[in-house]
Amino acid sequence: MKKIRVLNVDDSALMRQVLASLLAKDPEIEVIGAAPDPYVAREKIKALNPDVITLDVEMPRMDGITFLEKLMRGHPMPVVMVSSLTEAGCQTTLRALELGAVDFITKPKIDLREGMDEVAQDLIAKIKAAAQARVKPLLVRREASESETKYVSRGTLHGASSAMIKTTDTIIAIGSSTGGTEAVKDVLELLPPNTPPVLITQHMPERFTKTWADRMNGLCRISVKEAEDGDSVLPGHALVAPGGYHMALERSGARYTVRINQDPPVNRHRPSVDVLFASVARYAGANAVGVILTGMGGDGAKELLTMKQAGAFTIAQDEASCVVFGMPKEAIKAGAVDKVLPLGDIAGAILAHVGYSKAA
Repeated sequence: MKKIRVLNVDDSALMRQVLASLLAKDPEIEVIGAAPDPYVAREKIKALNPDVITLDVEMPRMDGITFLEKLMRGHPMPVVMVSSLTEAGCQTTLRALELGAVDFITKPKIDLREGMDEVAQDLIAKIKAAAQARVKPLLVRREASESETKYVSRGTLHGASSAMIKTTDTIIAIGSSTGGTEAVKDVLELLPPNTPPVLITQHMPERFTKTWADRMNGLCRISVKEAEDGDSVLPGHALVAPGGYHMALERSGARYTVRINQDPPVNRHRPSVDVLFASVARYAGANAVGVILTGMGGDGAKELLTMKQAGAFTIAQDEASCVVFGMPKEAIKAGAVDKVLPLGDIAGAILAHVGYSKAA
């Protein structure tokens, strides 16, 4: 079996040694080299042609973000970022994902060897997913689909009102993982201010979710925030499950809220998409839309089927537009999906289902 050839780029000699040692334990991975900075990395990429790069953020001579942008413009390839859990680190890592990095791991602040041992399996899984990822040149921009153009060109931007949605309590539940930070953004940016409530579970560590939610809030016409326990679920608002916590929908009479908890991980994840989808199936039933986007693994597939069986309308991102066609693939195999759509068509399908008027 062909091994995944990995090049580690990090200015710390200890980190390069730890990464090589950890990755060597997996028979499907071969560390073919290491580089202390982007200039050495550039030459090793030319000489060794790796399948995946692990890339540090803070390095001498050229930082990892600058190098990533140059790489994705000239020689796009799968990259897993190595980042620290600081506020600045969160912002930088999200920028890396925007530029095309497939995923990231968090670098421990103390006791590097022990800390990396704890995330070793996660790192290995992300490298394997990255090896299968679809990476596109940074300069190639996706053209808006016909349905996308229609929905963007109308609504409150032109002073027009939309038709009433089918129910007053429709819930839109979105689950994603690898590649999802950008995929979710592409969906949310197209939603008008009167969109039904949106609940999002994106596999992401603590601290990153708030930074990401704040960034989405600045880009979208709906409000986006990291969920807090007891938050009301309201039209025109999206709530993001906090990293390290499950988010579940609850209902009291006509009022929806979310509950945040640290119950054990589900499908190795906390937050788990299955936890969100199961709660939406229970409390919203047919008055819900379930969307599963790019990501590795099978989180979300089982309970998306539960949503469909409860009468919800379900959508999966298609293989061609996914960074990693894992979660949607498992949902489709489970018979949980009503429609399989390109990423650019998903917002339009949601709006059409909830009765957003095309004539508006």
